[in-house]
Amino acid sequence: MSEFVSKNLAINEKGHLTIAGLDTVDLAKEYGTPLYVMDEDLIREHCRSFRQSMEQYYDGAGLVCYASKAFSCKAMYRIAKEEGIGIDVVSAGELYTAACVDFPMDKVCYHGNNKTEFELRMAIEHKVGRIIVDNIYELELLNKLAAEVGVKARIMYRIKPGVDAHTHDFVKTGQIDSKFGFALETGEAFEAIKTALSLENIEFVGIHCHIGSQIFDIAPFVEAANVMLGLIEQVKVELGHEITELNLGGGFGIKYTESDTPVPYADYMDKVSETVKALCKERNLKLPFILIEPGRSIVAPAGITLYTVGGIKEIPNIRTYVSVDGGLGDNPRYALYKSEYDFVVANKANQAKDSVVTVAGRCCESGDLLGEGVKLQTTEVGDILAVLATGAYNYSMSSNYNRVPKPPVLMIRNGEVKIAVKRETLEDIVRNDI
Repeated sequence: MSEFVSKNLAINEKGHLTIAGLDTVDLAKEYGTPLYVMDEDLIREHCRSFRQSMEQYYDGAGLVCYASKAFSCKAMYRIAKEEGIGIDVVSAGELYTAACVDFPMDKVCYHGNNKTEFELRMAIEHKVGRIIVDNIYELELLNKLAAEVGVKARIMYRIKPGVDAHTHDFVKTGQIDSKFGFALETGEAFEAIKTALSLENIEFVGIHCHIGSQIFDIAPFVEAANVMLGLIEQVKVELGHEITELNLGGGFGIKYTESDTPVPYADYMDKVSETVKALCKERNLKLPFILIEPGRSIVAPAGITLYTVGGIKEIPNIRTYVSVDGGLGDNPRYALYKSEYDFVVANKANQAKDSVVTVAGRCCESGDLLGEGVKLQTTEVGDILAVLATGAYNYSMSSNYNRVPKPPVLMIRNGEVKIAVKRETLEDIVRNDI
């Protein structure tokens, strides 16, 4: 239904919110709240959309790598594996989880601005396909570790291309002040490439950039491709080395609220492919193998979070607080970024949103809010509150603040429910205590 931000949501004959055809009120009753619910079929559909657009517009000469920081668990890595896409990881924990499901390591990109010696050694031992090197210290350490193992480490460099994308706004400069990557405009990136090419245990295969998140415009991605191909041309002309791989990162926007206007994924791939092909022909470059890294856009629309409403406080002429049994421990994004969501009282989904409230969490923090100025149906104690499009950066950023156990994750496929992540118990909370 058009009134919802995700196409897998609807209202049934009881007036309840449904996800993937299942009644959310029934799910809350059976599994308890807070509760993460993910539509596996929609996740798979998004994986295929990206993969098919790569095949259609770039003749399949590339790899879609799911940015697993958005949502990672064994079930998610199995989905990526079965759908034939790669993943990017940023920690030993993510890599280990992927290894637990026998994920093909040649399709893994290992990111991070400060990888430890343990993590780099682990990446080498697991034969990770691409290690995205962030700084010279990391390069030198990787070269040493690869020599000890007797292999060549396949690397890409993270580059700051000078393209700053904030929804519809972008500029060519202003990104030099970032903790990530090598700066292009200072010559740092070019000098680092020279160094990499001189090292015996390093196989330098490509360059990577990431220009931002929640981007609703294709133009910044096209500009980034243009800038990165300029570097590839410079390296070929001045160093006689042709870079074979180009990773253009992720950051594709999704619809959190009615005001958001994301671009269809295929349109992005169409435009970027057209740009890369034209520039390579113009500059006499071989077409690079292209990687992209969608994360949020694969999982966010597929997920919702369900809560039970507790205390309601009306402060006359100021605001009304509607408190729920979760909060920043299971969704810290509003506290961190003032991220906006669409909210629905799941058991009153067919009713008009006739009130404006502040949705508050249960943690002992004044800033533990899920939203302010939220339009809601008239809310009562015991109602089930659904927060939409929470499939990304909720479970993955969750914590045990106030020693509150983390919610479980349900996966729905073909109308069947399975538990992907169990609800934490109080025993789990003290498991590592001495």
